[in-house]
Amino acid sequence: MKILILFAHPAFERSRVHARLLKAVRTLPGITIRDLYETYPDFDVFPKVEQPILEQHDLIILQHPFYWYSGPALLKQWMDLVLEHGWAYGKDGTALQGKYLMQVISTGGNAHAYSAEGHHGHAVYDFLLPFRQTAALCHMEYLPPYVVPGSAHIEEADLARYADSYVQLLQGLASKTTDLKALQQMPEANMLLNMPGLLSAPSR
Repeated sequence: MKILILFAHPAFERSRVHARLLKAVRTLPGITIRDLYETYPDFDVFPKVEQPILEQHDLIILQHPFYWYSGPALLKQWMDLVLEHGWAYGKDGTALQGKYLMQVISTGGNAHAYSAEGHHGHAVYDFLLPFRQTAALCHMEYLPPYVVPGSAHIEEADLARYADSYVQLLQGLASKTTDLKALQQMPEANMLLNMPGLLSAPSR
C-alpha cells in the first residue's frame, strides 16, 4: 500500500511533536511526505498538481495539529480546491474510489480532556465527522485517527514512544499486514498498537 502524508502545520519550526513524528517515518519505504505549508505558502493550491499525486497512492494521511476541533486553514483550502466535483465526487467523480483516508493529529489537551467527562465533552473521533463524511462523499474508506495528546507538555520519553508507534502503524499499513476491518471499528488507531496480532511488528 502506497501512503501519502499530507502534512499541514503553519508553525512547523516550533513543533516538537510533528517534527519527531515525521523524522521517524521519513525514510520508510512506500511513504511520500508532502508539506503543504512549504509547498503553498501563499495558499495558491494547484489541483492539477495535487490530483495526480493522490491517484498514485492508496492511503492518504492528513497529518496536522488539531486547531479549533479541525485542521489548519491551508488544509481546508487544499480540500476545497483539490476535491473537485466530477473528479472526487458527484457524477463521474470516482478518482479516489477505494482509497483510504486517515488523520494523524496532535492535541494540546490530554486524553481525558477529549472524553465525555473531560473539558471538551467528546472524543477526538466525534469532532472529525466532517472529515469522515468527506471520505464517504469521495467514495473512500475512513480509518480512525492516530492521536498524540497533550502536545504542549509531552515528556520526551512519551514522545519517543508515540514516534515509534507511528512507525509501527505505518509499516503495518504499508505492508498490508494490519487488520483494516478491526481498525475501522476503533475510535483511535492508537488502540491497535495494544492488540497483538492485529499489527505487524516494526522491522527496525
